[in-house]
Amino acid sequence: MAGEVNIRASLARPYLAAAATPQVAYLLIEVTPGQVMTQVRAPVNVCFVVDRSGSMKGDKIDRVRRATIRAIEMLDAQDVVSVVIFDHRTEVLIPSTPVSNPAELIDRINRVRDSGGTRIAPAVEAGLREIDKGPSQMVRRLILLTDGQTENESDCLRRAEDAGRRNVPITALGVGKDWNEDLLIEMANRSGGTADYIDRPEKIVDYFQTAIQRAQATTVQNASLTLRLVQGVLPRAVWQVYPLITNLGYRPISDRDVNVPLGELETGTGRTLLVEVLVEPRPAGEYRIAQAEVSYDIPLLNLHGEKSRADIMLAFTTDAGLTAQVNASVMNIVEKVSAFKLQTRALQDLAAGDVAGATQKLQSAVTRLLNQGEVDLAQTMQREIQHLQQTGKLSSEGQKTIKFGVQKTVRLSDIKQEE
Repeated sequence: MAGEVNIRASLARPYLAAAATPQVAYLLIEVTPGQVMTQVRAPVNVCFVVDRSGSMKGDKIDRVRRATIRAIEMLDAQDVVSVVIFDHRTEVLIPSTPVSNPAELIDRINRVRDSGGTRIAPAVEAGLREIDKGPSQMVRRLILLTDGQTENESDCLRRAEDAGRRNVPITALGVGKDWNEDLLIEMANRSGGTADYIDRPEKIVDYFQTAIQRAQATTVQNASLTLRLVQGVLPRAVWQVYPLITNLGYRPISDRDVNVPLGELETGTGRTLLVEVLVEPRPAGEYRIAQAEVSYDIPLLNLHGEKSRADIMLAFTTDAGLTAQVNASVMNIVEKVSAFKLQTRALQDLAAGDVAGATQKLQSAVTRLLNQGEVDLAQTMQREIQHLQQTGKLSSEGQKTIKFGVQKTVRLSDIKQEE
């Protein structure tokens, strides 16, 4: 069978100068399930692990109930769901069960009330146990939502590592401003999932919906990209840029070949990577600088070890008009990655007590965000720079907005509009 996975490569600059010095080239590689995969819907085994502590009282707990109900309504009898609620205690509200009687499940969710403190690790452990009860071939997800600090953060990280070993990515969501974003980010990273910041309770429903939609669209498993570079082309960095910016790194497998694990691919989105390479001088002409090969499995179609390939071409020229040409969309991604790297280094400076260095890097990030049209995020960052200069630190809310906002190449609102 062909056409399950497509590869498209675009260059930030389609022409490099036929000069005497090495040059950096940026390649945008899009790996997406093909049109044939739009007819395939993955069965999902999902556990919602939700905070019902006293700080969730009012609108937050109400929105969580609505969000969980809406998510269950998106599932059917081929799917498995479980719900774990926690404060300083853990309760399995809905044990792992097929979604054959949604009304009964919804009735249980409507009874959830706020109380107590916050202990995340035992709740995640209980959630993983419930997921383990379902068939292993299903797409497995744990959706964690909290609004508070927890004790025993090291236990949370160990449970996240357990999730990663079980192939259960954690979608870690923090609502409000009084939770530890570094903990949730690290839990997501260790499990192979994602973390995000929900600044207002009314957005919880959209985030839960999106998490379920993405799980149902996950049809390709065990995807892996191998870049076979020609002599004179050296890899420097590999970044995931959609939907979140992440430094993926790479694993050398020979003198010129590198491998990048991609994991799961979602129909309609897939994975988009920005690859930075150093290209040695060449005379004018067009050259193949690399071949991209993606291997993958599609268990739902009983396909294993399938491969797709695409050659990557680059032209060298002495024409100054051609070397000035740029691919605006790819260059925009390059700028977004640059802004992300700046804010990351700024936060590292701040943690080391270098307020001046952090301020300088954040100001540079503001300039890049404005160039990308990210006006709201740039204004938030500018306010935080003023706060930093006055107090020597960032506000809790501002720090979360910066960390999560700069990481996104596509906003949740943009995804909703595309749908």
